[in-house]
Amino acid sequence: MELLDHLALGFSVAFTFQNLIYCLLGCLLGTLIGVLPGIGPVPTIAMLLPITYVLPPVAGLIMLAGIYYGAQYGGSTTAILVALPGETSAVVTVLDGHQMARNGRAGSALAIAALGSFFAGCVATVLLAGFAPPLAEVAFKFGSAEYFSLMVLGLIGAVVLASGSLPKAIGMILLGLLLGMVGTDVNSGVARFDFGIPELQDGIDFAVVAMGVFGFAEIMTNLELKEQRVEVNDKVGSLYPNKQEFSEAWPACVRGTALGSALGILPGGGAVLSSFASYTLEKKLSRTPERFGKGHPAGLAGPESANNAAAQTSFIPLLTLGIPGNAVTALMIGALTIHNIQPGPQVMTSHPELFWGLIASMWIGNLMLVVLNLPLVGLWIKLLKVPYHILFPAILVFCSIGVYSLNYNVFDIWVTAAFGLVGYVWAKLKCEGAPLLLGLVLGPMMEENFRRALLLARGDYTTFVTRPLSLALLLVAVGLIVLVALPSIKKRREETFIEES
Repeated sequence: MELLDHLALGFSVAFTFQNLIYCLLGCLLGTLIGVLPGIGPVPTIAMLLPITYVLPPVAGLIMLAGIYYGAQYGGSTTAILVALPGETSAVVTVLDGHQMARNGRAGSALAIAALGSFFAGCVATVLLAGFAPPLAEVAFKFGSAEYFSLMVLGLIGAVVLASGSLPKAIGMILLGLLLGMVGTDVNSGVARFDFGIPELQDGIDFAVVAMGVFGFAEIMTNLELKEQRVEVNDKVGSLYPNKQEFSEAWPACVRGTALGSALGILPGGGAVLSSFASYTLEKKLSRTPERFGKGHPAGLAGPESANNAAAQTSFIPLLTLGIPGNAVTALMIGALTIHNIQPGPQVMTSHPELFWGLIASMWIGNLMLVVLNLPLVGLWIKLLKVPYHILFPAILVFCSIGVYSLNYNVFDIWVTAAFGLVGYVWAKLKCEGAPLLLGLVLGPMMEENFRRALLLARGDYTTFVTRPLSLALLLVAVGLIVLVALPSIKKRREETFIEES
């Protein structure tokens, strides 16, 4: 009954006119950036972070969350119709979704993707509502040593599950941790790593780094690409799957939802890993694997359900433990700190309207996306005809205005531009920006909990291994390192992400 009372509170918050408008705005923006190639949810949320300064915390988070899971919907539309995935997680959707469109079943493919995503989003939201309170209760038993060990585990998990080179991911996380140390030491009051620049004494603003690495750098990378002009047949056909398509799609939808819900909770898991893993699973379980890549409904329903389920459950570690699992939830932590809200289990008790309002808005947002996406397919496709040389400079100007509005300081724009150039070089070297962002967010919290744990233990470093829960978390972290070092696991990991490169 207590859960029902909490959900009633959440829906009463989410159903206010203001929050419904921001939920709708987030869903529309998310679908838009999912449709347009080269603009993902991370750059968009990074660009919109300054706007949350003037919004109530609940409205701001509802809008940012809508952008995230809305992008998963939008990415599938162009992947199916024109074989042009707007989102990385929609790469797998191209394989069978576009083939279904070429076979004259575009409407059916769009309906399978939308309904599978809606089902997965609803199930994942229920899991979020059900599992979050018990996890938060456990988190209240954490001390400083346990939080430090948990953050170590989170960073190692992000490295293990990140696509691309492991050494590069480790290097980016360490760089993020170092950047998090810039500024005034809260314990001694001494400025460190500021190189005598007064503007750096308060540290490097999280939003500045995010906009540089994910906003400016993405624009520079995409301007190198040749503009793709697409011709789309506006006639998508019937939106109703036939009996065979439905019978093949719904079991894959259920399996994809379960797989995505589990992988979304893991640090570094998220929508991309879930969609690739689901496609691999469906192909292995199928009695006719040769049909995959030729328009098999299961090859579409599974990944689409998985990536949307993962997008929702990735909020579980954020809301219960204050630990970001991916770049998007790291940005959410930035949005919380803007409003002086400390991420973690205390959010549920000190800001219940924020916690439960966000959860309720996810169900409303998923319903909005189903209602909006199918009728507006023609509009989304027309947006693909906007020339990149017009689109990207406009985004650049918007980014610059957003950065300046943080502190009304031109220095922030120069720092963002510098991180944009560095981010561009990292993209060329195939170094991911997400681990850097996680390191930057978790670095100050890790240091604070590390020093507090040592202070309470009177300088005894063994406190991290003598406390059972802390020791268990560290052992899991070591186990992950050993596991990923095994040749068979290393090979399987490379095979999982081979299509992404």
